Amino acid sequence: MEQSRRGFMGKVFGAVAGVGAVGALYAMKKSWDPLPSVKAAGFTTVDLSAAEPNKLMVEKWRGKPIFILKKTPEMVAKQSAEQTARDIVVNGENFLICIGLCTHLGCIPAYREAKQDFKCACHGGEFDSSGIDTLAPPPSPMVIPPFNVKGNTVVLGEEGETYRQMKDAGVLA
Repeated sequence: MEQSRRGFMGKVFGAVAGVGAVGALYAMKKSWDPLPSVKAAGFTTVDLSAAEPNKLMVEKWRGKPIFILKKTPEMVAKQSAEQTARDIVVNGENFLICIGLCTHLGCIPAYREAKQDFKCACHGGEFDSSGIDTLAPPPSPMVIPPFNVKGNTVVLGEEGETYRQMKDAGVLA
């Protein structure tokens, strides 16, 4: 069978158009992907071995303050089941890890060591040492970010097994 010049040119044009379309789709996908610097900002690793009982540590994750509070054995003993369910246990120690923003209007509450609670000065809202709202106007507890426990460290932004269990139990919003 002899191919005509027109048929050959049609096949060549189709092949070039196909390669061009694949190249254009690849370029579009690359432009939609987050930049490496943005991807790297999505995860924060926190070493909890330096945490002191009843002292608030503040880290930054995705531009938000993260409150990390190592609880004393006395604090843990006084907790209700709801409060204990929000604890993150790392090497036998109980921690509160939450986004440090009031759920009312996004202010940053202050931790009061003597009362072992958080007070939002903007509108008077209060949260207990588990981040649960105890005095209005905050409508809900402070948010627990996605986390993954790896030994003595916690990786914020990565959903680990403990986080998924808390989510399945309805502890997280």
